[in-house]
Amino acid sequence: MNTDSQETQNYDKKEENFIHENKEKKEDLIDETKKEENISNKNKEKKNSKLKGIIFHIVAIICISLFCAAISPKTLQNDTFYTITIGKYIFNNGCSDLTKDLYSIHNLPYTYPHWLYDLGMYVIYHNSGQFGIYLSTIILSAILGISVYTLCNKKSKNKVISFVVTIGAMYLIKSFIAARAQLVTFILFVWTIFAIEKFLETKKKRYAILLIIIPLLIANLHCAVWPFYFVLFLPYIGEYVLVSLEDLNIWFRIKKLFLNIKKKFTKKEENKAKIEEKIKQITVIKDERNRKVKKLRKNPYRIKVEKNHAVLLLIAIMGVAFFTGFLNPAGDGAFTYLYKTMKGNTTSSINEHLPLTLVENTEFSFTVVIFLLFLIFTDTKIKLHDLFMLGGITYLSFKTRRQVSMFAILCSPILACIVTYVFEKYDKETILKIERFISGWFGTIVIVCLFVIWCTNIVKPTLKDDYIDTSSYPVEASDWILENLDVKNIRLFNEYNYGSYLLYRGIPVFIDSRCDLYSPEFNGTYNEETKKYDGRDIFSDALNMAGVVKNYEEKFEEYKVTHIILYQNSKLAMILEEDSNYKEIYNKGNFKIFERLSAEKVEN
Repeated sequence: MNTDSQETQNYDKKEENFIHENKEKKEDLIDETKKEENISNKNKEKKNSKLKGIIFHIVAIICISLFCAAISPKTLQNDTFYTITIGKYIFNNGCSDLTKDLYSIHNLPYTYPHWLYDLGMYVIYHNSGQFGIYLSTIILSAILGISVYTLCNKKSKNKVISFVVTIGAMYLIKSFIAARAQLVTFILFVWTIFAIEKFLETKKKRYAILLIIIPLLIANLHCAVWPFYFVLFLPYIGEYVLVSLEDLNIWFRIKKLFLNIKKKFTKKEENKAKIEEKIKQITVIKDERNRKVKKLRKNPYRIKVEKNHAVLLLIAIMGVAFFTGFLNPAGDGAFTYLYKTMKGNTTSSINEHLPLTLVENTEFSFTVVIFLLFLIFTDTKIKLHDLFMLGGITYLSFKTRRQVSMFAILCSPILACIVTYVFEKYDKETILKIERFISGWFGTIVIVCLFVIWCTNIVKPTLKDDYIDTSSYPVEASDWILENLDVKNIRLFNEYNYGSYLLYRGIPVFIDSRCDLYSPEFNGTYNEETKKYDGRDIFSDALNMAGVVKNYEEKFEEYKVTHIILYQNSKLAMILEEDSNYKEIYNKGNFKIFERLSAEKVEN
């Protein structure tokens, strides 16, 4: 009986062990299944998140492109006319001799500062006419908007705020959007910042190559702004230099050096021991300070500081990029063009070169106020190189209003970073809800439809515009000149604002919007004795003659002027009407043409 009982107990135990083992195996299988399900769910979430991100980017790109198209002007800008004309000459004759001006009556030397852009615009014009120029402006504007959005998103890592800030930036820059070389260089400058940021982050060669290609393009597309390319590197270099100087502990090193010298010349052992103790104390203080600095850099109060040794490679890239300034038909023009422009007197007479006034630039003022509110009244953190960039470009904007365009495209990513920091700290969920809404099919339809309606209302007045504004440019007057006057044997005086259109029509001009051509810094040579350029100041003469600041008859005689075209309401036109030496031979629309009776005919 005992044996049977023991066998029964052993059997029961085996059965219990078997059941327990199976239970453990089942639990392990359940755990593994749950883990697999969790991994699968996480992968699905990642895929869904990635898909929603792609959808949001597509929606943002569509809406930004629509807005950029809506704010792009249809009417051609003054500079566009000479751009097409010069591009035509280069297209037909090549770049072998781009040293003389062919379109004014003065036979001046000239370097073509944006020959490649001129050529590109003429090719578009040649194939698609004025509509092609308008379409190219829309496309370049959209590329600029998408580039700004990409940079904002790269820096802020927030799609919603990047989208909103980009729309604001493009609105701020709307008056600078035109068929001019600057529109291309805006894009290249945004790409420059993007490439710098990516190179410092990844140190990949492709971004270094891009940073060398960009200045080469700028030197040929718009060499006047080529030096500004190097300015964009300065905030990053400035941050690295300041941090490096801080890490050198110069004050402690000097103090320690002084004590070591003192110790060397001290004879008493007691004094040497005291000096040695002081050196140890300084070392302890220095080490403690370094620990505090490292801790502060990890969690700064306001300004984020980073020491990235890749900045040294950036400096090397700048050195290589410096030589791209020689690779253009203008020779050393890329190095000297901006300097000569700033030294000349044209900047004081052209609107976009004048100092900015906040009252006349409410959008810029509002943007500056937004920056100040965030920086002063919130605990937002800003990178030191971003602070340098913001401060430097804001200063340049106050110096000359054309830099407002640079402020809009280069400081908007900084604003995106600041706003993102505040929202992520105080209301992150709202931004996520907006992103999820826009990424959904319903939100996508709503946002795109709203932008279509909004942009349609913006663009409606533009579509009614003519490609050429007949009230600003002498369209009919040019027709009359070409039909009734021998343009090869007259010397026509015209005002600054429409000279490029006359040039576009094949009429030799007194002056046009290539203001550099008509200043002594560009058509003369530098005099070491007077420290000035010995050239012809045709620009000033043209303004003074049109404004009757100087004796117009003397100047007309000096330049051998035979005919004068003027706006109807200009001061000089009113005076010539009463002058018996001048005969009014055309009066239609907004323009009058006078013949100077005392002028001798000039054979070209």
